[in-house]
Amino acid sequence: MMKTTRTNEANTIDWHESAFDIIRGLAAYTGSSLVEGLAKVVAKYPDADLGTAFNHKQVGSKIWARDRLFESLGGKFNHIVVLGGWYGVLSAMFFDDSRFEIGLIESVDVDPEVAEVAETLNVKAGERFRAITQDMYTFDYETSGADLVINTSCEHIADLPAWLSLLPRGTQVLLQSNDYFSEPTHINCVSSLDAFREQTALGHVAFAGSLAMKKYTRFMVIGTV
Repeated sequence: MMKTTRTNEANTIDWHESAFDIIRGLAAYTGSSLVEGLAKVVAKYPDADLGTAFNHKQVGSKIWARDRLFESLGGKFNHIVVLGGWYGVLSAMFFDDSRFEIGLIESVDVDPEVAEVAETLNVKAGERFRAITQDMYTFDYETSGADLVINTSCEHIADLPAWLSLLPRGTQVLLQSNDYFSEPTHINCVSSLDAFREQTALGHVAFAGSLAMKKYTRFMVIGTV
């Protein structure tokens, strides 16, 4: 039994080193700034929850958001604010996509432990990326000058209309929610896309759609408050 335990520990260590080498090799092969950043994160932050951040559901919903955004509003933005940005994966996906021309992305998250990981993942973006540790309710949207605000976690906001009222009129937004009512941390799910549209009450809607997942459906609206 002792031998098996030691073997498993050795395999775990070997796997981490192998994962780093594999991802670094993929970065060289693809030329992807995201994959290069991921290799750096694996090396520097082995305890980061990358399995969740990069699982197929998370990545799939972000690809959906990125593609529908490009189709709806184009790819040129001076300043994007991503709320609940966590490890900065969505930001890295924007920077990795040649269709987009972005001056600055600010990734805002209340968790102080994620900023360094997000900065490392987006290291190739240089001064075009900034991780900010702040509550989305206290962020100064008026003076930020953002031409797009992204919030893909509206199910975590108790009063979505009240939060949206903090944004200057005319601000472009990309918003997502879901019908995953059984998740305890989801305090404001919606039952349908129509319900989400009614909740957001955007002045103009450029896109509204649903993405079916295994356990829930994700809803998204893109438009102007």
